[in-house]
Amino acid sequence: MKRLIKLSFRNKDLPPFSCEFTGRRRRVLDLPLIAWLTFIWMFLWSSLNWANLLTGAVVAVVVCLAFPLPRVDLGLRLHPWGILMLAGYLLYDMYTSGVRVTRQIFVDHPHRAAVIAVPLRCRSDLMLAATAVAVSNVPGGSVVEVRRATATVFLHVLDADRPAVLDAARRSVWRLEALTVRAFGTADEIARVAEPPPPVAPGKGVGA
Repeated sequence: MKRLIKLSFRNKDLPPFSCEFTGRRRRVLDLPLIAWLTFIWMFLWSSLNWANLLTGAVVAVVVCLAFPLPRVDLGLRLHPWGILMLAGYLLYDMYTSGVRVTRQIFVDHPHRAAVIAVPLRCRSDLMLAATAVAVSNVPGGSVVEVRRATATVFLHVLDADRPAVLDAARRSVWRLEALTVRAFGTADEIARVAEPPPPVAPGKGVGA
């Protein structure tokens, strides 16, 4: 028997958190948009009750069916296991990096800061932004620039006295990129981060 309603978690071709009505005309409803329109309806009535909730939901569905928005695929996919892995690694990395930065503060010798260029494997705007946000959340390094044309992030590193430290900073960015893509990326992007990182010329993007 053919399903009249398909949900996004059963059909990977649909946008996240959406459902599809398969009749004579294909209609895709964005569930968060329906929830938001229902909330606006209840807010306008200034009364929280089941009648307004059901009426608002019906009105929201009718509006979305009568005036469908163009389908925009942001390239966002939700992978629960990947999200858990990313969250766990971020918590671990934030703790260890915080301890490392605190230790550097109490060391007597001066530190040489640097800005290094780290080329990424994924070039989509969403994955570039998500990776930059993930990297910036970890103490000890902050993204100062994202170059979209070359898919490169420029990272400020506190302790850059040794080349091994710079290599470790780049590996950390690539690790966060892989975890971010496996949490929110498409199948093509996940396959891309499984490849080796791009080569980096010695001294490229490093400044005192």
